[in-house]
Amino acid sequence: MMKFLACCFFVMINIPIAEARIRQIGTQPFTANTAIHWHGIRQIGTPWFDGTEGFTQCPILPGDTFVYKFVVDRPGTYLYHAHYGKQREDGLFGSIRVALPDGESEPFAYNYDRSIILTDWYHKSSFEQAVGLSSIPFQWVMEPQSLLIQGKGRFDCSTANPPMKADVCNNTNPECSLYSTTVVPGKTYRLRISSLTALSSLSFQIEGHNMTVVEADGHYVEPFVVKNLFIYSGETYSVLVYTDQDPARNYWVTTNVVGRNATATTPPGLAVLNYYPNHPRRSPPTIPPSGPMWNDVDSRFNQSVAIRARKGHVYSPPATSDRVIVLLNTKNRVNGKTRWSVNNVSYDIPHTPYLIALKENLLHTFSQTPPPEGYDFANYDIKVVQNNTNATTSDAIYRLQLNSTVDIVLQNANTMNPNNSETHPWHLHGHDFWVLGYGKGKFDPINDPKKYNLVDPIMKNTVPVHPSAGQLLGLKLTILEFGHSIATLSRIFFGHGSGI
Repeated sequence: MMKFLACCFFVMINIPIAEARIRQIGTQPFTANTAIHWHGIRQIGTPWFDGTEGFTQCPILPGDTFVYKFVVDRPGTYLYHAHYGKQREDGLFGSIRVALPDGESEPFAYNYDRSIILTDWYHKSSFEQAVGLSSIPFQWVMEPQSLLIQGKGRFDCSTANPPMKADVCNNTNPECSLYSTTVVPGKTYRLRISSLTALSSLSFQIEGHNMTVVEADGHYVEPFVVKNLFIYSGETYSVLVYTDQDPARNYWVTTNVVGRNATATTPPGLAVLNYYPNHPRRSPPTIPPSGPMWNDVDSRFNQSVAIRARKGHVYSPPATSDRVIVLLNTKNRVNGKTRWSVNNVSYDIPHTPYLIALKENLLHTFSQTPPPEGYDFANYDIKVVQNNTNATTSDAIYRLQLNSTVDIVLQNANTMNPNNSETHPWHLHGHDFWVLGYGKGKFDPINDPKKYNLVDPIMKNTVPVHPSAGQLLGLKLTILEFGHSIATLSRIFFGHGSGI
């Protein structure tokens, strides 16, 4: 048994496959509740240990401990993070590596294995943000002040208000140096890139080096090469990088915000790829490479479409489904507050976690009226601001038959601002799903199903839905919770959100 205190950030956990893991979470350092979500870990038969307060468990109270016990059944790259309040955005998270069984090997070769977590950072405290975002009128937190690579970032201290002290904001301070990862020339590195941003969709780039994508959310990908890796909050990727550049210098690693115009407010995240034996803090002789245009939707869309299951590692989906649920994602007003909604219903967390209520037959603790399974497809224009932006609230859930196959269509739409549709990652807890297709514009229930990829769809647990676009997910599972990873977190972090 490993005692894991909730004060420990950025701790990487290595797990052998098919092993039961026990994590005792204690909140002794905190005066707040907590819960830890094992992001991407399949909880087949152990939904109680998914770590989602309000869904699968009550929060862990200050001074108490809670034991998480589950079996990891698939190798790959995963995450863990707090799933209570805004603790994840405050830094309670880390990465998980699940190793192959002894005697088995990956379908690709590499010499070294590294993990890198990408995040964004605000100067306002999470409490200040929560108050503003739940206020009337709505007070937007704006873009983050910094992008962090493995917990380190940068900030133009001359813009601080009030001004920072010289000993706090000092580039010569080793604690303020950029993250640097040392590599040996002529080797292949597996970089496990993960994103746990609060808001930002990112582009990740290594100066002078291409990256070959080989894994996504714990599943092997038919390899393809990228210069920029687009990554969204909750996603994990493995890329192979060959260190074949001039060994006499170091190279920049950069992240940039995409999907939102943060050019004037959020500087690119910077790190250093240190070619041994150069000094790890030696700056590259070039200026950092510029990232892609923030509004280049086509490039991001094309990467999403390019992700297919690797030959020899395809899990074929059923040819037909038992049910279709279409989820329209919108921004609305609820009692004067700004909140995200699904099919014009904004989600409220019940006082009793769903699994407890269902097990104990406490059906009075949440609404028994099923949520809508679609929207007014014929008359709803996804590209304009609606005349009526008001929405209702509910804590109802979708109930699915065991081992049934469900097609879930995620449809993006314009917000309450003209000509504004945003990128939204969605995350499924405790299960994987097939990504059967992407589309631009409004989903066509007659013609689009004919275009589904039933040959080699990738399985994932987190996907982005691009502006004014639709996506089809194929599910064959028992759904316990399906949360919009930005909106579920935004309900907590941004003060408005939706979930199912």
